Amino acid sequence: MLAKRLFAVGVGPGSPRYLTDAAKEAIRKSRYVVGYRYTLATIEGVIDRANQQVLEVTMKSQEQVYQQVYSDMRDGEYCTVPFTGDVNFSESEVVDRLLQIWGDENTEIVPGISSIQVAAAKARVPTDKAFIVTLHVTGDIEHKKADILRAIRDGRSVILLPRPWPKEPQKHFMQSDVAKFLRENGVDTSALKAHVFEHLTTSKETSFEGKVSDLEGKEFSDLSAMVIDQTRRQTYLEF
Repeated sequence: MLAKRLFAVGVGPGSPRYLTDAAKEAIRKSRYVVGYRYTLATIEGVIDRANQQVLEVTMKSQEQVYQQVYSDMRDGEYCTVPFTGDVNFSESEVVDRLLQIWGDENTEIVPGISSIQVAAAKARVPTDKAFIVTLHVTGDIEHKKADILRAIRDGRSVILLPRPWPKEPQKHFMQSDVAKFLRENGVDTSALKAHVFEHLTTSKETSFEGKVSDLEGKEFSDLSAMVIDQTRRQTYLEF
């Protein structure tokens, strides 16, 4: 007997141009498409609303919707849950729950292009020489903050997704908070080069370039990525 199948799909930072063929194939194969408003807008050109059931979720409603869709699905049918960026980065809390509902053996994870990758490319900071971290999680981030501080002290570049939490300001940790945290822990933030990219790959894209110290007091979009550049360029001629 065929099982109910799930695609967990990364659909890129926001522009349909960054949507892979593999992602499109998964979406088109699915009877159900379930996602957040921004993510659904990214794949609107691929969705066939006449023949697919498309459901928008929020953080509050997602559990009920996932459970209902799984219940409604017939054996052999497919559901796609699209994720902004790469499904393997900054989405583990949701993906782990989907794996519980559908089962590992019935779930295919389709990677996508993340805002981290695009930010690294724009800042010309290679990911293999950087510490990469997401603060876009609901759990405690103190250990992540300590890791960022350690990386900076070790002379590494850092590429990160900050944490917006307007309803609980004590959990808010955006670019200004990162800059303040580093300064208060003895880092000379006026000597650190910083980039902030908002709404990457979309018509609303903006960029900031300056010093980390310049970020204190500045506000940026929830959809932003930050790069602290300490990269020393090396070519094969040095080896």
